[in-house]
Amino acid sequence: MNSLGALHPPASFPLPVLSQLRCIRCRQLPSWPCPALPGGTPFRSDGWRKRAEHEGPEGSVEKSRELFLCRLWEASCSGIHRNIPSISKVKSLKMDYWDDAQVQFLAKHGNAVTKTMYEAHIPIYYYQPTYNDCQVLREQWIRAKYERKEFTEPGKQLPYSDGVKEGILWKRGRDNGQFLPRKFLLSEREGCLKYFTKQDAKEPKINVKIDVINATFQPEKIGNPNGLQITYLKDNKTRNIFVYHESGKEVVDWFNAIRSVQFHYLKVAFPIASDNEIKNRLTRNFLKEGYMEKTGPKDAFAKGEVFVGSGENGYSVQKGLPSGTQGNFSWHYGITIVTPDREYLFTCETEADQLEWIRAFTSVINQAMTPQEYAIEAYFKFKS
Repeated sequence: MNSLGALHPPASFPLPVLSQLRCIRCRQLPSWPCPALPGGTPFRSDGWRKRAEHEGPEGSVEKSRELFLCRLWEASCSGIHRNIPSISKVKSLKMDYWDDAQVQFLAKHGNAVTKTMYEAHIPIYYYQPTYNDCQVLREQWIRAKYERKEFTEPGKQLPYSDGVKEGILWKRGRDNGQFLPRKFLLSEREGCLKYFTKQDAKEPKINVKIDVINATFQPEKIGNPNGLQITYLKDNKTRNIFVYHESGKEVVDWFNAIRSVQFHYLKVAFPIASDNEIKNRLTRNFLKEGYMEKTGPKDAFAKGEVFVGSGENGYSVQKGLPSGTQGNFSWHYGITIVTPDREYLFTCETEADQLEWIRAFTSVINQAMTPQEYAIEAYFKFKS
């Protein structure tokens, strides 16, 4: 597959340029200086510059001084740029001709210049996607920066920054799985997210406190490219709301509005915490999701929920099952979750799944617990 560069035409200020780290005149991997370029090379290998929406697997973003350099795969960001011709032009380094003006443009503009323009005022809570994120997040990130120019001015009024958002989302029914339009209301003043079964309903069907909400995009699970999973705690038990909107912009605005309200709520709740500490407590993607078999004592909680705390509080994960374990397992790659009160035994279908689950559990166990998590742990111990 060809490496591609996305060349943005000049505007009121320069747009970003993307290219693989090859000499743009001789098409070879660079020698320093490149004899094909007048005056040597416009590239220098003195630091890493990465663009989140184009950042690919390790090694695909190369070193540069002034250019956005990356490998744009057709199924990834280059496809997004191709579909927005008003702000982007995608060129192949091997198949397309680059004239002198384009070469000079590449040499003049790049990371440092465009970053100061298009990312000058990104709100701390705004989710900046990576190449691992779904299509709708990456596309709306690109459009927000280069098409709508949302981050170029300080204090700009944004659709997710008001502290209040109201609108229709299509929600999946719990019993029949049918998606129906429902009115949702997010309020920073009340610190909650509500939804109503009818447009004129006075009382919400559900009222969820903002501090117990997590939101993550799950297009495959929901069956819609704009599918959003909202997870929350009710009586310390996990519940889910599955929604989507036909507009990618609208559903991403909802996602960032939730993060905005959460951020301001936590700033009040934890006044001495830094912005970055609070940012890390906003909506998070699932570390791991899938299936394991379980054996052992009857579950104490609905849907077999298990609280996993930090290592310093007596939680750990072990590869394999305790010796002498009996059970009718169809899968044979065991995991033991050790808590202060008991052990939970699981089995995975493959060794790869086993190792991925162990890495995910280890990541959680290595983190310090928050005050809210201590309260949830106490509830689980009380119920047992």
